[in-house]
Amino acid sequence: MDFSVATIVLWAVPVVFAITLHEAAHGYVARIFGDQTAYMLGRVTLNPLRHIDPIGTVAVPGFLILLSSPFVFGWAKPVPVNFGNLRHPKRDTIWVAGAGPFANFAMAVAWAILLKAADPGGAMASDGLSVMAGAGVNVNLMLMALNLLPIPPLDGGRIAVSLLPHSLAAPYSRVEPYGFFVVIVLLATGLLNKMMLPLLSAGEYLIRALLSFV
Repeated sequence: MDFSVATIVLWAVPVVFAITLHEAAHGYVARIFGDQTAYMLGRVTLNPLRHIDPIGTVAVPGFLILLSSPFVFGWAKPVPVNFGNLRHPKRDTIWVAGAGPFANFAMAVAWAILLKAADPGGAMASDGLSVMAGAGVNVNLMLMALNLLPIPPLDGGRIAVSLLPHSLAAPYSRVEPYGFFVVIVLLATGLLNKMMLPLLSAGEYLIRALLSFV
């Protein structure tokens, strides 16, 4: 990969928005279902500066890009959600948790449309725009797939806890303090990519199907 300033900027834009809009989506949907915590703290906003974490939003994805890693991920400052404030906590948690991955998928679709337009012969043909749009598709699909894994505190883990009966949900939720280490171990052993592959393939298939109508 060419590590010019232009290339870094072309990757930085989709990475930052993928991570920060993921968090903003959580806060927005939490507000709809009754929790105003994120809104009162000014976190229901599209302004990336309100969500950026210097390590998770800048350093980690930047380091992975420099390594030419096929797996780029990161995180923003978590949006505070008081799940007890939701009108129906067990049910509504599914929607709040699912909002982040859904936002990533929606962004992947938008970047894919832009990529189609930026390709040679497209309405907005541009090599630079094509690189940025391609990065936007890849990063958003990776974040969607990663966050849908049923490992607390990832969004998929919260969804799994909400769907399980209480007798199983309570012990399963106790994994949450160790979830980050579980992800690191899976990444180090190469199992994380294999677990994400079905979700990535499904996302790519849906995008191709949607683009056939554009």
